[in-house]
Amino acid sequence: MDKIIGGKLVADALIERGVDYIFTLSGGHITPIYQFLENTSITIFDTRHEQAAVFMAEAWARMNRKPAVAMVTAGPGFTNALSGIASARLSNAPVILIAGCVGLETAEKLDLQDMTQLPVIEPMVKKALVCHIPERIPEFIDIAFRTAMSGRPGPVYLELPCDVLNATVDMTKVKKMHTTLTTKPVDRENTRKVVDLLKAAKNPIVIGGSGIWYADAGKEFVEFVEKIGIPAFTAGAGRGVLPDTHPLCFESSLAIRPGGAMLALMSSDLVLFLGGRLSLFYIFGEIFPAAAKFIQVDIAPDEIGRNRTVDLGIVSDTKAFLKELNSILDEKAIGDKLKKQYQPWVDTVRKADLEGKDQAKAMWECNTLPIHPMRLAKEVNDFMNREDDIVVADGGDTSTWMGMTRTVKNGGTYLDYGLYGCLAVGLPYAIAAKLKHPDKRVLAIMGDGSTGFNFMEYHTAIRKKIPIVVVIGNDQAWGMIMHSQQLRLGHNIPNGTELGWVDYHKMVEVMGGFGICVEKPEDIRPALEAAFASGKTACVNVKVDPAIISPGSVALANLGGYKSS
Repeated sequence: MDKIIGGKLVADALIERGVDYIFTLSGGHITPIYQFLENTSITIFDTRHEQAAVFMAEAWARMNRKPAVAMVTAGPGFTNALSGIASARLSNAPVILIAGCVGLETAEKLDLQDMTQLPVIEPMVKKALVCHIPERIPEFIDIAFRTAMSGRPGPVYLELPCDVLNATVDMTKVKKMHTTLTTKPVDRENTRKVVDLLKAAKNPIVIGGSGIWYADAGKEFVEFVEKIGIPAFTAGAGRGVLPDTHPLCFESSLAIRPGGAMLALMSSDLVLFLGGRLSLFYIFGEIFPAAAKFIQVDIAPDEIGRNRTVDLGIVSDTKAFLKELNSILDEKAIGDKLKKQYQPWVDTVRKADLEGKDQAKAMWECNTLPIHPMRLAKEVNDFMNREDDIVVADGGDTSTWMGMTRTVKNGGTYLDYGLYGCLAVGLPYAIAAKLKHPDKRVLAIMGDGSTGFNFMEYHTAIRKKIPIVVVIGNDQAWGMIMHSQQLRLGHNIPNGTELGWVDYHKMVEVMGGFGICVEKPEDIRPALEAAFASGKTACVNVKVDPAIISPGSVALANLGGYKSS
């Protein structure tokens, strides 16, 4: 019988877990794993940068709602992965990062790419593990998968020294483990208190956050909203679980979005906050009236009560909570009574929604040159109009404009960088989305600044024949920083804000993709049609107006109360 080494145990454990892809960049420290992944059910998806590999794993985990695996080599491979892990932590993505490191025999001897990795990443993940005994590798992989999905999902780190991976294993000492966790139920007593608060409210709203998506509670969320006729908003990964086109959905809970969000958030007397984080996007809770009753439901106890006193906090999986709540609302036709009670409030929010959109029409339909970036966002939104179209947003101002515009009709079809706000996610997210959904149209819209970070992932997509379309809103600058400096200082500092024009479309063409430049608003749609018709990885390079200031830039200028001297 051939000798079995640690690297084979890793590969076997991942195969047993049903892992489809490992997003990775190769290196000597992880070759003992690579050699046993060849010709297996797992695809080694290699990238041009470790950061991109982890971003792809993050998008895969978010869209599948199950663990995704990224694998990197020691030292610089590990450090390159850190931005992606920080992003996964705040997007609740169950990413398992496997990293090689120098052997136990050569630690502290100045071996190649040696560094102490564990304490660097420990604060960024749910759990950081190092396996020093090859026979225990399957146990550690089981721990990683369990931890990633327990409670609030999130990233886990597993470090494997190269001599552990190369060590011969005594199979009599190997314990193979595979545990699956169930969700946490809710108690009926607290759910009845929610109903009591709903009965007392006149202007309630419900906000469905990422917890709705991760708990697969879309059906229960829609049922609840329809049962009582409550104005609903979605946020984060929750976007689309209740379609924006639903008559009771008033789209994103972002107050800057044209529509009814600003009025509803500032005028509600009861907020039912499901599976979300009370973050900067809600002015740290201050956007809601101080007198409003606040109910927060979350799987993570430490999230309840962040930034605001909560009148009723419930630790629960949102699916279990909504099932229980819907059951109680069926008693004595409670839902029908609440529908009548809330109807004047729904009418008020709907009126504000129409007025807000009407005010934004001038930007959405703007014909000036250079192209208004919100006109670009509108053209993209109108073109990507199928229910299963997937749009990815990346870049400071570009994500802001797209977030103010995108109509999301299904869960898992709109991805952006969320709370961590890390640029460079566009190409990796889009590639992962197309891998997940090869028959769907996938478009990424990015700023020209964020394009530069992971530009060579165009090459990844081209050589692997992944036909995504990437639209670059090219304002020739780090737009959000430039505008925030102008607002704060009265001028922008050229070094650090101005980039100049780059023919990104030609660079993509040289690598074998499709490229086109757009300078007029009426040419945007034909360019999108040509890009998708090409069947290639495509770049639509759009010249947008660098003078337009987004609400995101205004917020950044006011960050921390800074003022020019």
